[in-house]
Amino acid sequence: MGKTITNAREASKALQKLVERSANVVFFGGAGVSTASGIPDFRSPDGLYHQKFAYPPETMLSHSFYETHKEEFFDFYRTRMIALDAKPCQAHLKLAELEREGKVSAVVTQNIDGLHQMAGSRRVWELHGSVHRNICRKCGHVHSAEWVLQTTGVPRCEVCGGEVKPDVVLYEEGLDNRVIEGAVRSIAAADLLIIGGTSLVVYPAAGLVQYFTGNNVVICNLQPTPQDSLADLVLACDIAKAFDW
Repeated sequence: MGKTITNAREASKALQKLVERSANVVFFGGAGVSTASGIPDFRSPDGLYHQKFAYPPETMLSHSFYETHKEEFFDFYRTRMIALDAKPCQAHLKLAELEREGKVSAVVTQNIDGLHQMAGSRRVWELHGSVHRNICRKCGHVHSAEWVLQTTGVPRCEVCGGEVKPDVVLYEEGLDNRVIEGAVRSIAAADLLIIGGTSLVVYPAAGLVQYFTGNNVVICNLQPTPQDSLADLVLACDIAKAFDW
């Protein structure tokens, strides 16, 4: 295991130095990047898993629950999964800036909020989909998150009347092969992999980091992860502050 830094200013300087001497940086991120933008995560003390609902959140976000309790699913989806007021944090903004400078070649994210794209990142592999795409199961027409929020009950396609399903990967569903392949190619080609805001316990997404064969791995997460021992640098601080340079 490499060096661990807890001071945010020191972490920022160390990360900046590594990025500057790298040619191909890939960022692999999770919910902690979005919590910096005010979106609740799942596993932290204030996360969704610690709140009281009629059903456990992991149940309501499963494919079987979607199929058998569609109205309850959409009540939860509208109120808890879509956060259109959220804005990109400093980490989102810095990653987009580094992409424009030719440093960052891709962002691989487990988040479904679209904040990386809002910040300006162009190559984003969304492992778990996006709330901004809601697809008619009958004709394939894509509806926005804004549109879904204006509907009630089970949303029906404005084109053909078919059922609309969010383009997010629910529990019990597999990841999109095209997205996985793109993420793996990006990670395998990088010389610096920055892992941020993720506990690295959600598979198969967390398993993608094993394809990295480059020079340096940085893990930036407030809590320890199972893969800290493999990192060259561990930044145990707020991720927005780590990217503040």
